Amino acid sequence: MRGKVYLVGAGPGEPDLLTVRAAQILARAGIVFHDALVNPEVIALAAAAELVPVGKRCGRHSTAQKFINKRLVDAAGKYETVVRLKGGDPMMFGRAQEEIDALSAAGLRYEVVPGVTSALAASADLGISLTRRGISRSVAFVTPRVGEGEEPGNWVRAALAADTAAIYMGAGEAASISSALIAGGKPATTPVVLIENASLPDSRWIAGRLADLPILAKTGRGGPALILVGEVYNKVSSMESVQHERISA
Repeated sequence: MRGKVYLVGAGPGEPDLLTVRAAQILARAGIVFHDALVNPEVIALAAAAELVPVGKRCGRHSTAQKFINKRLVDAAGKYETVVRLKGGDPMMFGRAQEEIDALSAAGLRYEVVPGVTSALAASADLGISLTRRGISRSVAFVTPRVGEGEEPGNWVRAALAADTAAIYMGAGEAASISSALIAGGKPATTPVVLIENASLPDSRWIAGRLADLPILAKTGRGGPALILVGEVYNKVSSMESVQHERISA
């Protein structure tokens, strides 16, 4: 058997943000390799599948990417429908390209099924667009995270060049992110928002200024967090909700 591998985006967390196509593929999957942060209700849609956790989380034991690649290739020889279920969108900081390259090298069929990435879910929760006429005409999606043995990227340059920056996987490096952006010329008073668990019922955000970012991060509760930076968030601290907190400079 030469099965097909689907790289499926599970979305930001809330199960009903999963695409219809993703749900249909999960329903017929024979095996699902899923990330650690995928909502259990999404995984449950693969009712007939073998479930294999292959999550990678900062500071915790994780599955090596090369091993995941091999498991996907091997699974395609046993199952008609193989799913690699990734949080958010597979093509956004999900190492999908490495898996695509491994599948292509093995001569296997694959398909990418997009998902809602967390920056879009965070914008929906806040009710504030990433872009806004006269204020923000460009957006950068960046991460300071680098793999073992990799050279640091130019995320600072990209974030400084854009009107709005969405910083993924950065809460644990809040102090260095703040320092790097300020050193690069970003005003210390630039508005920032740190949002946890975007799209979920316990979503919460804390707003402040770029200089406050290390303090904001310390108030986090351990959920997946995204950092948003830009003038579009200038009025966010005036918004009121029992789930939201703010810190003013």
